[in-house]
Amino acid sequence: MDASYIITFIGDDRPGLVEQLSSTIENSQGNWLESRLSQLGGKFTGLILVSLPADSADGLEAELKGLASSGLSVRVTPAAGAVTSAAEGKTIVLTVLGPDRLGIVKEISRALAGHNINVVEMDSHVDSAAMSGEMLFHARIEAQVPTDTDIDNLHASLDEIANHMTLEIDLE
Repeated sequence: MDASYIITFIGDDRPGLVEQLSSTIENSQGNWLESRLSQLGGKFTGLILVSLPADSADGLEAELKGLASSGLSVRVTPAAGAVTSAAEGKTIVLTVLGPDRLGIVKEISRALAGHNINVVEMDSHVDSAAMSGEMLFHARIEAQVPTDTDIDNLHASLDEIANHMTLEIDLE
């Protein structure tokens, strides 16, 4: 019977790193199902969901931990089980843009949690504005909203944050 595992890793960015990981996974009869990989702060980091025979898990973990000599830090965690369907509700997407400052993610995530909204995926980055050179924060947040959520109240909460922090927060 196959089991699912999540591999998390971080290492110095270099050519061949993904090939090294994928070869190690394949050598343990693992199937690479899904991943999120990214350069971040001069490092290469990621999450990989793999499926493999349950009796191969210990061997995979040992082989991956053996990659530490090449500067790679790896952790293998059993997945919770089969992928379940999303909770009742709908998916929303927030886009955020504004001057970079402390607390943006904290304020928005606090407002979402206060409405029992689950963040499913978030991508963010900071770059300089074309004309002024001011550092701008950009984010795209995908979230699952329960069916009983008062969307007008959510808009009001997000508008308050946007006004206080001079942000543009668009809710799709």
